[in-house]
Amino acid sequence: MALTDVAIRAIKTTGEKQKFSDDGGLQLWVSEKGTKTWRFAYRFHCKQKDVVLGQYPEVGLAEARKKRGEAKTQLAKGIDPGQQKKIDKLTKAIANATTFRAVAEEYLERQAREGRAETTLAKNRYLLELAYPAIGNRPIAEIKAAEIVAILKHLEKRGTLEAAKRVRATIGAVIRYAIATSRAETDPTAALRNAIIAPKVKHRAAITDAVAFGGLLIAIESFDGQPTTKAALRLLPLVFTRPSELRLAEWKEFDLDNAIWIIPANRTKMRREHSVPLSRQALAILRELHALTGKGLLLFPGLRVVTRPISENTLNAALRRLGYSKDEVTSHGFRSTASTLLNESGKFSPDAIERALAHQDPDAVRRAYNRSAYWQERVAMAQWWADHLDTLRKGGHVVEFSARA
Repeated sequence: MALTDVAIRAIKTTGEKQKFSDDGGLQLWVSEKGTKTWRFAYRFHCKQKDVVLGQYPEVGLAEARKKRGEAKTQLAKGIDPGQQKKIDKLTKAIANATTFRAVAEEYLERQAREGRAETTLAKNRYLLELAYPAIGNRPIAEIKAAEIVAILKHLEKRGTLEAAKRVRATIGAVIRYAIATSRAETDPTAALRNAIIAPKVKHRAAITDAVAFGGLLIAIESFDGQPTTKAALRLLPLVFTRPSELRLAEWKEFDLDNAIWIIPANRTKMRREHSVPLSRQALAILRELHALTGKGLLLFPGLRVVTRPISENTLNAALRRLGYSKDEVTSHGFRSTASTLLNESGKFSPDAIERALAHQDPDAVRRAYNRSAYWQERVAMAQWWADHLDTLRKGGHVVEFSARA
């Protein structure tokens, strides 16, 4: 029997669920607390289903019958009304998040779920904050190249050319994410590569003269600061990883019996696992360090909070205490030192050296091969390099530097 507005208003709560049927599969469900909900019952692919059409009285009887008719039209076209409602809801949610800021925040959340490093997320957020004042509240599909150029020119006038370059790239990444999620159609940053002055490449300071590097190694042995900092300074030239990879190292990554350190993919720049062979000298330093910090998670815990690593400035600050300026050497510069001196030795293949530095091979086939290749050569190279550093340390010429705070 068809429902009427009078009959619906007269329905009383019984404390139990009730169902009242209208024509054509339209139903009114009344909850234990009296909430009245319209549902449309139907069969799709031989399965009994139903879909919520709204609540009474917000959706009246006439509106409910209209929605039932629309659902029946969908069924006639082979469309599942319940599934279509889910799709429409998702589409609406995506369409509502159309400002540049909204899409950018979603993009950052996705990067976090993908396991991007905290430093990467922080840098991207900083770069996006530079763009938000100008385009943060703009619909992302309407952003024009001229708007982005204005942001870049502002940064260019401030002399922050590298920041301008990275802001352009990050804005482009967000817009391409919007394109992939159907909220934009074109990327205006693609045509802006030459819109600003290109920043000059500034290489990190490094000592690439063997004798001078020997002097640095002698200075490190005289370091009178924290024992863990000294251990890091002694270890980094031997393994020549990126400083952050060593600073954040955890004991579980090391197999001292088999002389190998496996850096997990989520802590490497290229986001792939990197294995480091350990020389006898590196193992000796690690075993000494294990007596100090081996009961904890980190090799180099901070002084105040042992669950956090030493800061990113600790090693560079230690080098300054030894009398070396930032224009002379940085902790990252140990990689350049190793690359230069190993290549100059002529004893090892350039591919093995590049693999040891965890550099990305542009050739995908070679990259896949090199993951397993050169290991034995790298093991031999690690020991030769450690022995060579011992020689430099014993015969290095110490250059006098004025004391620095």
